[in-house]
Amino acid sequence: MTATDDMPVVALVDDDDDLRTALAQTLDLAGYRVVPFTGAEAALAAIDPAFPGVVVTDVRMPQIGGIELFRRLRECDPDLPVLLMTGHADVPMAVDALKAGAWDFLTKPFDPEALLAALARAVAQRSLVLDNRRLRALALVADASPLVGRSVAIERLRETIAVVAQTDIDILIEGETGTGKELAARLIHRGSRRARAPFVGVACAALPDTLLDEEMFAVRGTVAAARGGTLFLDDIDRASPALQERLVPLAEDRTLRIAGGHDAMPVDLRLIATADDQAEDRVLPALFYRLAAVRLRIPPLRERLDDVPLLFAHLVDTAAARLRRPIPPLTHAVRQHLATHRWPGNVRELAHFADRVVIGLEGVEADHLAAAATLPERVDGFERQAIIDAVTAAGGEIGVAIQQLGLPRKTFYYKVQRLGIDLTTLRRSIAPPRP
Repeated sequence: MTATDDMPVVALVDDDDDLRTALAQTLDLAGYRVVPFTGAEAALAAIDPAFPGVVVTDVRMPQIGGIELFRRLRECDPDLPVLLMTGHADVPMAVDALKAGAWDFLTKPFDPEALLAALARAVAQRSLVLDNRRLRALALVADASPLVGRSVAIERLRETIAVVAQTDIDILIEGETGTGKELAARLIHRGSRRARAPFVGVACAALPDTLLDEEMFAVRGTVAAARGGTLFLDDIDRASPALQERLVPLAEDRTLRIAGGHDAMPVDLRLIATADDQAEDRVLPALFYRLAAVRLRIPPLRERLDDVPLLFAHLVDTAAARLRRPIPPLTHAVRQHLATHRWPGNVRELAHFADRVVIGLEGVEADHLAAAATLPERVDGFERQAIIDAVTAAGGEIGVAIQQLGLPRKTFYYKVQRLGIDLTTLRRSIAPPRP
C-alpha cells in the first residue's frame, strides 16, 4: 500500500530480518506507516521528541538491547510509547521496564491481533500528547494581541486595527454575537492617542428612553464621562429610535445637547460602535453613515476554523489562570469537538467550552454535547459505538468483528485509532472470568 502523511507511524526495531519483514507487512496491511530499523543505534539517531509515532522493539539485540533503547528514548522523550517484544526469559526485565514507563510488552510468540490492539491504544495516546504540545507551543508564540489567530482574515484585521487606531476617525465594527467586537474596540482605543483617557461603554439595547436625559446626556452623564477618550456604543443597531436621534448631533459635530439646556456643550471624544452584519437597515441613515466612516468586520469562527486550536489554547491558558486550575490534557473527546463543531456562538462559545474543559465538566456534559452534535459528530459517534458493539458481540475476537462490520482490516484499525477506541481494555472487559 502507499504510505501517506496522515497514517500512524511505527518505528520497528529488530535485528531479525525475517521477523522484521513479517511484522512490517502485518502493520502495513493494518494501515500503519512502518519505519524499520535493524538495530538500536540507527533508531536512536532517527527518533527525537518530534517523532510522530510509537516504537516497537525487540528486547534481545546485539550491542544495544531493547531495554537500553527504551531507557535512552525515555530520556529523549518521556511520553514516547515503547512496546517491547520479549522471549519468556526476558519477561522479568520487561516487567521492570513497564514499571519504569514502557508502554507494554508482548511475549513471543504473540498473536498479531494483540500487537495491533496495543498499537492502536499507543498511537491514540501519542496523538493526544503531540496535539497538547502543539497547542502549548502555539499559545507561547501567539501574537501579543489578544485578537488571537493566524488566518488571513485575522491577520488583516490586526493590521487594519493598528492603522485606524492612530487616527481619530469614527468606526463601526460589524459581526455576529460573540465574535469579539468589544475586544477589537478596546484594542483600537488602547492603540490610539486617547489610550490614557476613559473607554466608556453603553449597552444601547438595554438603555430605556426614560433614562436618556438622566444618565446618557446629562451634564455628568455617560457621554460627558467619555470626554477625551472613547465612547463605545455596543449594539447600535438595537438602540431605540430616540437614542439614535439624540446621537446624531454627537456624531455630526461632537456636541452634547442637554434637555432643557440652551447651549450645546462641545465634547471631545471618539465614537466606536458595534452592530451585526445587517445594521444598515436598522440604524438612522444620518447616524449610520457618520459612525461608519470606517467599517471593520469580525469574521465568525466558522469562517476561520483553522484558528480554533490556537484560540482554544489561549482560552484554556487564560481560564486555567483565572480559575487557578492546572491546564488539563487534551482528550480525544475535546479534540473531536474542536475539530467538528461549527461554533455558532463564536469565540464566546469557545471560551465557555474552554472553561468547562478546565474545570473538568466536559464529561458531565457529554449527553448535552451529543444532543447538539453536528452530523459529522453523530456519524463518528455511531461508528464508534458500532465498532464497540461488534467487538463485544464477537467476544473480543477482532477478526470476527471485522467480518461482521464488513470493513477492510486496515480501515477497521484506522477507525479504531481515529475514534480513540482502546481495544485492549475493551477485550479485557468482555473476557470471561477465570475459574
